[in-house]
Amino acid sequence: SSGINAEWPLRPGLGGEAILTFMGNEFGHPEWLDFPRAGNNESYQYARRQYNLVDDELLRYRFLHRFDGFILSSERENPWLDSPNAYIHLCHEGDKVISYERAGLCFVFNFFWESYTDYPIRVGAPGKYTVVMDTDHKYFGGHGRVDPNTEYFSYEESDKIFIKTYLPSRTALVYRIVAE
Repeated sequence: SSGINAEWPLRPGLGGEAILTFMGNEFGHPEWLDFPRAGNNESYQYARRQYNLVDDELLRYRFLHRFDGFILSSERENPWLDSPNAYIHLCHEGDKVISYERAGLCFVFNFFWESYTDYPIRVGAPGKYTVVMDTDHKYFGGHGRVDPNTEYFSYEESDKIFIKTYLPSRTALVYRIVAE
């Protein structure tokens, strides 16, 4: 699987208006979180954040931390969280692929264990596209299977506009148009 599983980091693009970073939820913790309550004698033992995890080179939390920072800076450059709702182009149950467009960005998720070559992805406008977010990038602990310098040129079929792309298994990619 990739360094950052496609299951969680970019989901807010589909309908949310906020991002819950890994240090703010149970995903980023090796143990459970249990806030003080009657059932645990009001104990604070497991009601803590472990911010030190990101500094331990033996663990992979540094990759989650890097991705969190990248998502936040990307939101500043391409504001999508407060834009109107997404338009879903594809929800393919068999291939386990979802793609949608929001704020001029095309989000593509491959939840399947299989990678796809030349997968047709519908986009909103004709032109040249590049990848602006890749959960499989080596900087985020992934395998680096998508060349960040690749340009994707649109084509028209049945009055719809597409690009063909490589979709590595269990990843998410975000494309942006760079020229029409």
